[in-house]
Amino acid sequence: MALQQPEKDHWTKQAYSTSASFVPELAIVVVQWLNPQPDDLILDLGCGDGVLTAKLRNSCPSVTGLDASTNLVIAAKKAYSAIPGLSFHVQDCRYLDRWMNFQEGAYTKVFSNAALHWILRDADTRMSVLESTYKVLKAGGTFAFEMGGAGNVAEVHTALISAVSHQGVGIDQARKLSPWYFPSKVMMEKMLEEVGFAIEEMELEYRPTRLTTEEQGGIGGWVRLMGAQFLDGLDSEVQKEAAVEEVCELLKTVITHEEDGSMFLGYVSFAAPQSNRLVVPDLRQLASTQRVHQAFLDFFYPTIPSLLHFSLT
Repeated sequence: MALQQPEKDHWTKQAYSTSASFVPELAIVVVQWLNPQPDDLILDLGCGDGVLTAKLRNSCPSVTGLDASTNLVIAAKKAYSAIPGLSFHVQDCRYLDRWMNFQEGAYTKVFSNAALHWILRDADTRMSVLESTYKVLKAGGTFAFEMGGAGNVAEVHTALISAVSHQGVGIDQARKLSPWYFPSKVMMEKMLEEVGFAIEEMELEYRPTRLTTEEQGGIGGWVRLMGAQFLDGLDSEVQKEAAVEEVCELLKTVITHEEDGSMFLGYVSFAAPQSNRLVVPDLRQLASTQRVHQAFLDFFYPTIPSLLHFSLT
């Protein structure tokens, strides 16, 4: 069994808000699949700054958020500690079974948004994460998640490998620095079924996503935050900045929309309209509806205009 190694905490609420504020906004449908109920006990894997975790608490009595980033957990506690039934804990979810509060059958639902491709990155802990997720659910429980799939952010992934290798790191080592795991649909289904989950629906979706326009955001901010572990493979700050600049220059015309200068990354994810809703098959329950109700949208995003009124078919 691999030993847990401490990692540098690159995450801050400010950096996340500046470079990746769009992430929670893309979670509408996976939350709909989770379908939180008044009697649910929910575990959120990779809760980040707790924005979605706190919103889930509005629909059920208890939500527990876990994240490996001490900085983000501190921010979550600061923002939401006054809410009863809501708690946050620092825990590297690659080692979920080592969490001090781990208990089999403790939760009715497990939720994860835009985190599993980080959590599953190590091959030697990948299956144990899924096994622990299965065990922590009650019979008939639901596991709803969104994560990057095969081909996710391929342009920036390729550019990072290239830019880091140009700073003297061999290309094989540059590949190993990647902090992500983007499985194919076939591979993800195989792993989940091997653990024991019954898969209700799962598809990969290509979802071009607009980058932020804040001064410290955009592609440069995204690379510094999301690609920080690539940059940690370089010895000096000069090399790191050179790598960031190379990525930005390489992608400038590739990801820019000429009509307004906006920049988009090619996200590919197990996400809407076919999000992953997995059940422990002892008491498998099919969803009675696959429609995103207006009431749900009004609850989570009251300022979103009517163009987001859509349904799943």
